[in-house]
Amino acid sequence: MPAQDAFASLIHSRRSVRKYCPETPFDHDAVKRALELAVLSPNSSNMQLWGFHRVISDEKRHALADICMGQNAAKTANELVVITITPQYWRERAQTNAKTVRDAFNGRDDNTAKGALKYYEKLIPFVYRHDRFGLFGAAKKLLSFCLGLKRPMVREVSKSDLRVCLHKSAALAAMTFMSAMRSEGYDTCPMEGFDSVRAKKLLGLSSTEEICMIISCGTRTEAGIYGDRHRVAYQDVVHQH
Repeated sequence: MPAQDAFASLIHSRRSVRKYCPETPFDHDAVKRALELAVLSPNSSNMQLWGFHRVISDEKRHALADICMGQNAAKTANELVVITITPQYWRERAQTNAKTVRDAFNGRDDNTAKGALKYYEKLIPFVYRHDRFGLFGAAKKLLSFCLGLKRPMVREVSKSDLRVCLHKSAALAAMTFMSAMRSEGYDTCPMEGFDSVRAKKLLGLSSTEEICMIISCGTRTEAGIYGDRHRVAYQDVVHQH
């Protein structure tokens, strides 16, 4: 089968499954392999400010299922994967990326090499650094507005903008993970209906971490698919310019 056909088949077969078969054997190593692919996902500035928490033990899995409002997708899952954003690690990730850039451009002194290093040593700290009261963020917003009067300028520089950015990167990894799980023959369901305060406490997350989504994993039952897939018409959402 051509690669494009195989990929199309995988995407068409992936569904958000709300009920899994508890009697079907489940290979937890499949989750490990899927996560190894998920961490290869594209992410903003290669900062990789995400976390993946595997909830496998019966005790914590059942507790997290209750925190997920008792959804069948959580209660019947063999494993739950909690995807988080981890903005607190931005400094060390920027330093790691800067070292990678230095190694990659070793011996070069051209504008490309200088620009790549400046990106992680100057621009990333400017974008990621924030103060408790949001004054620095407001100043950055004002600066980007003023610079944007004369030339194209990134406008999303506040703490809330950064939060959106990190959730987008985490969501890209989530889709890679779900696709990889489907290629392993298993099913998933991304969930946003949960008590984030209780979930963070259960997993021992820091105050700066946020949960992007919780993904249940297992083998689908017929009752786990609630009907034929429905999407709005292609022409209603795809716009050509």
